[in-house]
Amino acid sequence: MSTRDVSQVRMAFSPLWEVVASLRALHAPASHAVHLPWVKRARRQIREAALDLEPLTALACAHPHRLPGFLAPTPTTPTPDLRTELADLRDSATLDPAALDPAALDLAAADSAGLNTLDLDEPPFADSTAPIVRELRSDPAAGLARICRTIERYWALVLEPHWPRMRSLLEADVLYRARQFADGGAGRLLNGLDATVAWEDGVLTIEHGGVSDERRLDGRGLVLVPSVFVWPRVATKTDRRWQPVLRYPARGVGTLWERGSATTLHALAAVIGRSRARLLAELSAPVSTTDLAARTGMSPAGVSAHLTALRDAGLVTATRIGRSVLYVRTTLGDDLLPPDATGR
Repeated sequence: MSTRDVSQVRMAFSPLWEVVASLRALHAPASHAVHLPWVKRARRQIREAALDLEPLTALACAHPHRLPGFLAPTPTTPTPDLRTELADLRDSATLDPAALDPAALDLAAADSAGLNTLDLDEPPFADSTAPIVRELRSDPAAGLARICRTIERYWALVLEPHWPRMRSLLEADVLYRARQFADGGAGRLLNGLDATVAWEDGVLTIEHGGVSDERRLDGRGLVLVPSVFVWPRVATKTDRRWQPVLRYPARGVGTLWERGSATTLHALAAVIGRSRARLLAELSAPVSTTDLAARTGMSPAGVSAHLTALRDAGLVTATRIGRSVLYVRTTLGDDLLPPDATGR
């Protein structure tokens, strides 16, 4: 990474990427154990809705480490919505016909999420016999439209109900990384992303099992994308059709599907009330009012009132990121809780 690359590091998250990565979790749940509660629920919902996922799984799940690059393009804005990303996906054939040629389909655009090598002797990275692959080759616009319709149904059925909480987790990670950058610059930011990522002397090293290769970013910068479903790995893309991307697990993914802490807070509840004690215990990482309401079963209005009281007392602080306000405990709030409730 040159000085120019470092100066163009930015952050974003991507609903479309979460669609693709979640399909992989469904396909290989043993490798994504933290998401098993969601996998079990999603599989049942997909079965009951008789949703045909073949147009997606033939592309996203044919190879354990790669996928066609056009299926998960680099986010162009920090917080894109799914509608925007699907519009870009539909335009792929027009904007970059080469992205849909047979080599791109068979070889995952040569360079995509996961391993970053191209070996022509390896098996194809998309199921070349699948109807969707044949359709993409014969009529790219129709094939992409079919993919987008399937994504829309899949999203509405198994991901959209959880998106507010997922988005809150991703926004909290962005806030945390921004603080890292403010405290220690790009070095601290890059070295803190994941145990498999290291930055030293202008070189960003990323561990991908069984692969050794070097890529120069050549002034294109790097987009850091926190992700829910990429866990427990990191994923990279350096193909020249897109700005380079590093996708890494967002902080707190392990708590995403929890229904709330069972920690006993009777003593504190006797002083500040059970609801406020419960909320304080939930605020180990930045979270929104909507997410707290979903976790605790309280009404959003009730959560908001309690958070205002906790903030006035100096026990929590609030930060606005885009359209969301995220709350987190202060050091004083930590001190009121028993160690098993703070994670310290």
